[in-house]
Amino acid sequence: MSKKSEQAALLAFLAGAAVAAGAALLFTPKTGREVREKLGEAKDEAMDKLKGCVKNAKLRSRKNGSDQMNYDGGDCWI
Repeated sequence: MSKKSEQAALLAFLAGAAVAAGAALLFTPKTGREVREKLGEAKDEAMDKLKGCVKNAKLRSRKNGSDQMNYDGGDCWI
């Protein structure tokens, strides 16, 4: 591939990314504040699930009498 065609491909990619980003901003049905709130809620839910999984893992390791956490196949998905 020649240098000129590589530059053209990169320029086309960047132009497409800019057009896609602009279209996403123009056609989104929610305001930026609503999107940020939704993302914050999703983050909080994921953190709560993760903390619950860690707590359960610690309880299981204490019940088994060992300080090491044993992986049992994983029943906590985020």
